[in-house]
Amino acid sequence: MGDGTELGRVRGLGAAHEGALGWWQHSVSAGSNLILVLWFMLSMLLLPAHDYATLTTWLAQPLAAVPLILLVTSVAFHFRHGLQVVIEDYQHDETRFVLLIVLHYFTIAAAALAIFSILKVAFAPGVAA
Repeated sequence: MGDGTELGRVRGLGAAHEGALGWWQHSVSAGSNLILVLWFMLSMLLLPAHDYATLTTWLAQPLAAVPLILLVTSVAFHFRHGLQVVIEDYQHDETRFVLLIVLHYFTIAAAALAIFSILKVAFAPGVAA
């Protein structure tokens, strides 16, 4: 990448076949978030009650736990990608890399905790599926 011409300074940026992939990933995750959140809201509306016993019985079913895990995964990916774009666009000093690393590990930790919690309730002893 040269520094002499304007073309040399921008080569590898913009339409370098990298931004379109990120845009598609963000769009697909937004679509999956929409579908999964609508599923979640409809599932909550169709429950007869919202007490602990009803929710744990509902979450013990594979058709409830698996989409909920997919929702957590999709939201975590969408969150990380969106905040990564904001950090890359507006943070221009050396703290940018630290923020990206903190964001990456925070998102992994939050998603892992949420998935663990779902699995713990889904596989809890004494919950009838």
